[in-house]
Amino acid sequence: MTIKSPEFGRSIPRIEAKQKVSGVAEYMHHFTVPGMLYGKIFRSTMAHGKILHINCEAAKSYPGVVHVFTGEDIKKIIPSPYYGPAFLDQPILALDKVHFIGEPVAVVLAHDPHTAEAACQLIEADYGELGAVFDEIEAISSAAIVHDELKPSGTFPDLKHLFGRKNTNIALDFHLKYGKSDDVFAKAAQVFEHEFSTQQAMHTPLEPMVSIAVPGDQSITIHSATQMPSFVRLEIARILGWQENQVRVKSAHLGGGYGAKVYIKLEALVTALALLSKVPVKIALTMEEQFYTISKHATTFKIKSALDASGRIMARDCKVYWNGGAYADIGPRVAQKSGFTAAGPYNIDHVSIDSFEIYTNRPPAGALRGFGIPQLVWAYESHTDMLAHEINMDPLEFRRINLLRNGDKQATGTVISHMESDLVLETLAKKMNWSQSFDHGSESIRRGRGIAIGFKASVSPTTSNAVVTIHGDGSCLLAMSTVDMGQGSDTAMAQIAAQTLGIPTEKIKVIRPDTDITPYDMGTLGSRSTYHMGNAVKLAAQDALDRLHAMAKKAGLDTNSTHPPHVILQKTYGMQAGTVVGFGSFKPAYAPPDPTTGESTNVTPFWMVGATGVEVEVDTETGHVKIINMINVVDAGELVNPKIASTQISGAAIMQCGFTFSEEMLFDEGQLTNGSFADYKIPGIHDVSFPMENICVKATHDGGPYGAKGIGESGTFGVSPAVANAIFDAVGVRITSLPITPEKVFQAIQENHKG
Repeated sequence: MTIKSPEFGRSIPRIEAKQKVSGVAEYMHHFTVPGMLYGKIFRSTMAHGKILHINCEAAKSYPGVVHVFTGEDIKKIIPSPYYGPAFLDQPILALDKVHFIGEPVAVVLAHDPHTAEAACQLIEADYGELGAVFDEIEAISSAAIVHDELKPSGTFPDLKHLFGRKNTNIALDFHLKYGKSDDVFAKAAQVFEHEFSTQQAMHTPLEPMVSIAVPGDQSITIHSATQMPSFVRLEIARILGWQENQVRVKSAHLGGGYGAKVYIKLEALVTALALLSKVPVKIALTMEEQFYTISKHATTFKIKSALDASGRIMARDCKVYWNGGAYADIGPRVAQKSGFTAAGPYNIDHVSIDSFEIYTNRPPAGALRGFGIPQLVWAYESHTDMLAHEINMDPLEFRRINLLRNGDKQATGTVISHMESDLVLETLAKKMNWSQSFDHGSESIRRGRGIAIGFKASVSPTTSNAVVTIHGDGSCLLAMSTVDMGQGSDTAMAQIAAQTLGIPTEKIKVIRPDTDITPYDMGTLGSRSTYHMGNAVKLAAQDALDRLHAMAKKAGLDTNSTHPPHVILQKTYGMQAGTVVGFGSFKPAYAPPDPTTGESTNVTPFWMVGATGVEVEVDTETGHVKIINMINVVDAGELVNPKIASTQISGAAIMQCGFTFSEEMLFDEGQLTNGSFADYKIPGIHDVSFPMENICVKATHDGGPYGAKGIGESGTFGVSPAVANAIFDAVGVRITSLPITPEKVFQAIQENHKG
């Protein structure tokens, strides 16, 4: 088993590329099962109310309708039909009361989706209105309580202490105390405090969520567009009180996910409906319905810093309020796992962080590309530029003075390692010619430039398993539950396996996630797959090699020579027969944060760092902002596939451009008013016509597979604050809330002129 050149580090095409461009790639929206019923969801029209009556009679009698089910029907087969990764707070269908406009209340099943949709319009529901709250700050002291009691799911042990809390909308309060910030602020001569906010937004994967459940003999098979097939199996088994081997979860290619398809979304609903109706059931959401299913947290971030005379940050106080909507989903983990980085990538001796996950009567919020980090970087990098200008220091030099580097302690107490923040910042400065003079334009079109840098800790602790099977002809199968949703993970994992085995990547076939076949993986999220699953794949491939070498030795072959697999297997079995199977399991070391101080000696297996620099033009007569150049620099360790890495950075930056300039879920007393692409604007090709350069600095992470680590989110970090900083550089106005619309910029310019 030999190869002339290494597979790791090659920009080979994605292994599924031909299937996708030829139109034969399988997506779950294409999938059908004989005898399948289609489900359409009747949703709440009230933000918070007690369910008084649901009238389904007209819908049941509509021609072509087979069943109409409510939450009370589901309770007949599932006594406690609640789910959630952090809290068991979300019913499969609404029970007793509704918590937001758009919540699923009933489902119509028919032989075609159009009949089901028409019948849905005939359902009527009466509610007793309860007080509602929509703002994350108001919810803290509001008399309107979204949930009567907190019910941690048990998935995360550090949330168990919250069980039974009542009369609160605070789902999680995370606190980190490092040093003595109160004392420093009391004595500091220079203290600056600012407040920033971000909007609620949506993932908008172009393949909306879709799931199919097929009932069997005391078993259920779920075909789903999910990023977490292993978790779905675990959660469905728990809900039903079944063994894991009674639940099978299969995925296909995903048309985007970005965090929308993590944990349970439609899977519990189609499972319950299939068990009630005793036939397969499919539910495919519309684009509008995705807005009601999961979203990106709106946030309020209050940040305060104390500086010494040289510009060093002496202390920083951060208070972050996350608008989690009506159900917790994975929001408490966002508030904690991202919250502890709220002070930014800076070496600060005294830090206080308070991070709150808040229930409101909006659609639920959870993980979205970056896992809360872009909201934090927006605030602390805008704040950083403001500090620099307050003390008349160059923004780049201010960052140089304060930057967190390898060997320094982060606010948790974890010593930073393998995070090339210094190299990333200096590479960006060089590429932007920061030390050179800059033309700020004249008259109505003003030009400016800005930079921003952010970092992220990989979610931990998590586990990944992989199986590598070598056949007699030397070809291989790679079985894993990592989901390729467009990020190129199948190709990257095949390259890692090929590098270890010493064969061409083309000789490896990757099996799509299927929990009856592919081993456990925590999930595809948080840029964890390259590091975690990559290590598991490498270990599995090495295990297969070791077994093959042991067979060669037992067969009397010269172990100093390299023998093709078919030779070893033929010598062992007397014919070309048999297979060699290798298994790999990877779980990095982790030290949970102290519940009192939030400190940890090992809070993450790896750090991600990304910086963005932009040049913009601002039309002072209209407030329109145009990016004229963008440079993204990240540390991703060694690159498995440089071409795929570059497209990951581009995709991340473009996505963040949408959240920077246009994307915002608009509400009127809890009612979403722009749930379509006609009104909710994601970037189109004409919006990203500016030059973009993507750079991965030369770096190696010793713990990663062949030195690699994650990259999928790094390009999101610095985009929004870099734009805001560039706008300030151009016209001297500071935007503190996202999105940055022409109206906001124009109004700020006018107010600045009046001042």
